[in-house]
Amino acid sequence: MAAASPVLVAGVDSSTQSTTVEIREFESGVVVGRGSAPHPTAVPPRSEQDPAAWWSAFEAAWQAAGAPNVAAISVAGQQHGMVTLDASGAIVRPAKLWNDTEAAADAAWLTKQLPGGAADWAAAVGSVPVAAFTVCKLSWMHRTEPELWQRVAQVLLPHDWMTQQLTGQFVTDRGDASGTGYWSAATSQYQWDILGIIDSDRDWSAMLPREAGPAEVVGHWCGAAVGCGTGDNMAAALGLGLAVGTAVVSLGTSGTAYCVSDTPTSDASGEVAGFADASGRFLPLVCTLNATRVTDTVAELLGAERAEFAALAMQAPVGAQGITVLPYFDGERTPNLPSSTGLIGGLRTGASRADLARAAFEGVACGLLDALDSLRRHVQVDNVVLVGGGARSAAYREVFAALCDLPVSTADADEAVAAGACVQAAALLGEPSHAQIAARWGLTARRPIDVAQHRDAAQVRHQYAALRRAATLGDPGVSGR
Repeated sequence: MAAASPVLVAGVDSSTQSTTVEIREFESGVVVGRGSAPHPTAVPPRSEQDPAAWWSAFEAAWQAAGAPNVAAISVAGQQHGMVTLDASGAIVRPAKLWNDTEAAADAAWLTKQLPGGAADWAAAVGSVPVAAFTVCKLSWMHRTEPELWQRVAQVLLPHDWMTQQLTGQFVTDRGDASGTGYWSAATSQYQWDILGIIDSDRDWSAMLPREAGPAEVVGHWCGAAVGCGTGDNMAAALGLGLAVGTAVVSLGTSGTAYCVSDTPTSDASGEVAGFADASGRFLPLVCTLNATRVTDTVAELLGAERAEFAALAMQAPVGAQGITVLPYFDGERTPNLPSSTGLIGGLRTGASRADLARAAFEGVACGLLDALDSLRRHVQVDNVVLVGGGARSAAYREVFAALCDLPVSTADADEAVAAGACVQAAALLGEPSHAQIAARWGLTARRPIDVAQHRDAAQVRHQYAALRRAATLGDPGVSGR
């Protein structure tokens, strides 16, 4: 008698750069299939993609993963993007992505529209507007594209749109919704008065998706139960089985530092975004716009392949002989300086290629350590887990651990976002909790990085802070609308 086929679940990571599909066995969590397909390149200040390209990438990735029969599927997507549909369901304009900075002026204008400014925004939605947030992109579209604006009947986030393609349902989840700038993690409600600032004549309740529960089946696709999905950072937290006290630092196109919390956060400085997670808790998060793309850019300037560039960096001492790179190559989100540029300080005639390579890695690490410091002002952090593509680099692991004053490890999950989407899909099949699924699948395993904090770490960070202050002193920022 033939053995029964194992029950399978699928997780989808629809990121800025590509779509990845991961297939896991429901009981063991073993990965039995994986496929990926690229998205069109999108670069600030106007960073846009046609949502149809995401679906094409999903179909290609699904085939590459073996196109299996699965019992459940969930989609995790890049946060903050703005997808607009007309009354027929057609796409009104290309989706603006999280790293599009054209709405910087709208962020400044919106902040001024509440009497208490940033403090009132933080109290209302847990975060202060920055160009990345969907609320600012909506304001930008209302201001600059009035004819297209009149056609808009539905506003979705990237993962909402993918879920709609699978099920036909107009739904979102609390995690990704908390990054829009018009949904409150503390109250689990849309803030209609904030949306009224943009356009008081619209019935916003008809334009926005309902919030589905963390383990709710929102529809079916090819016989599989479909979950509500979530944002990429929220999915990664599920995929890592993240516990209170552990912070994640993600090294990808952008950089993030976040952790789970049992209580909501509110930061009037705007550095920490008071997001919700995908399980019912909260996810305070700090995002930087520049991470691995910085080292890729400097490597290209030096004419070095990635492996050669990383090896060069490891030849230089901690501190890179006094060279400091401010990694604001594409503007910056934290601190909120969308029009800023990168800088190199401390150059002398004796500088080597290795010194500059090391300084590029250290600049990215210092920016993320600043983000981690902001997070630690609101929640207790005892240790750090490095994830993302950059975490696969020995150079990034060694540089970050040498500058960090907390224990640092990496996780076994190769694709934490896709793994988290798989966890969410598994929860649709009657599992008790996301945390128990992650533990059963071994997603909570960690590999310590055996590099102690270097004695010169404080000096490296001091030099970075000095260059940052010098570069941003008197920056006029953006204003008006």
